Amino acid sequence: MDDRPTLYSFAGGAEAFLAVSLAMHERCVADPVLNHPFSHDMSPEHDVRLAEYLGEVFGGPRVYSERYGGHSAMLEMHASTGAEDDMARRFLDCFDQAVEDAELPRDPEFRRALHDYMAWATREVHDYSPLGSEVPSGLELPHWTWNGLER
Repeated sequence: MDDRPTLYSFAGGAEAFLAVSLAMHERCVADPVLNHPFSHDMSPEHDVRLAEYLGEVFGGPRVYSERYGGHSAMLEMHASTGAEDDMARRFLDCFDQAVEDAELPRDPEFRRALHDYMAWATREVHDYSPLGSEVPSGLELPHWTWNGLER
């Protein structure tokens, strides 16, 4: 059994993931490929919602699932967009830099866990991006630990 704190706690909790979310937004807007989705009518709460989503994934409170419909709802927002193949890699690069920008702990195992989650998540989102894709309802949010996806 792993007696380490959750990744959420180790990162610094809600404030840490809000800092990552804000840095992600800034980096995505500055990216010539990723800025297109960010130029549409986004919710003014996008950064907070992303922070709550990531927080829940990494062991924080179930805020996103309870308020916004969970994993299926998040995937539905990104489904059937016809996203370019390069978007996933670019998003992952922006995430890694946002973690750095937000000054999350530099522990290599911690950083690897965050990176591995986002690599997994961007592949999943990209799988639903072809036009006409449909997301199954009722999907639970993934929970990511120091050891990867918790099943």
